[in-house]
Amino acid sequence: MRFALAEYGAGNVRSVALALQRLGWEPSDDLEAADLAVLPGVGSARTALAGLRASGHDVVLRERVQAGRPVLGICLGLQLALEESEEDGGVAGLGLLPGRAYRLREGRVPRMGWVQVDPGGDAFYFAHSYGCETPAATAWAEGVVAEARAGSFVGCQFHPEKSGPAGARWLAAVLEEVACLSRA
Repeated sequence: MRFALAEYGAGNVRSVALALQRLGWEPSDDLEAADLAVLPGVGSARTALAGLRASGHDVVLRERVQAGRPVLGICLGLQLALEESEEDGGVAGLGLLPGRAYRLREGRVPRMGWVQVDPGGDAFYFAHSYGCETPAATAWAEGVVAEARAGSFVGCQFHPEKSGPAGARWLAAVLEEVACLSRA
């Protein structure tokens, strides 16, 4: 199986690629044809979205989701998938998921460190200043959306590639879902 990263000039691309390769997946440069498109996440919303638009990756990601083809968003990648973000004074997102990204205002900001995710109970590594409001939420950590799913899109606010064995298990489960979709 092959994955392609939707690169936008910043992000955690190397660590994400290595994590996926450790799980037996091969990298591809073809975002359209790969079995899985990955929207990695480090940086600011406006800059990342501008990079996605400049490369045409925004269109490819929308087309993949509309066609029921898998897309994985990690951290900022989850936030970019929403309809809008209040980061950078407000910016329209990709619209792959309903909802918006909002600035965290309570607790520690930036929110960095290991936090238990429910359901499941495993701890994952988080590093973010924005959270997600979405009816597509499927898991939470300290009241903040940790995972969201809609159609062929799955996104996580944590960094599975930096979350040790728990992150590898989570990624392996997502990759198995993608492999099952590809076999169907």
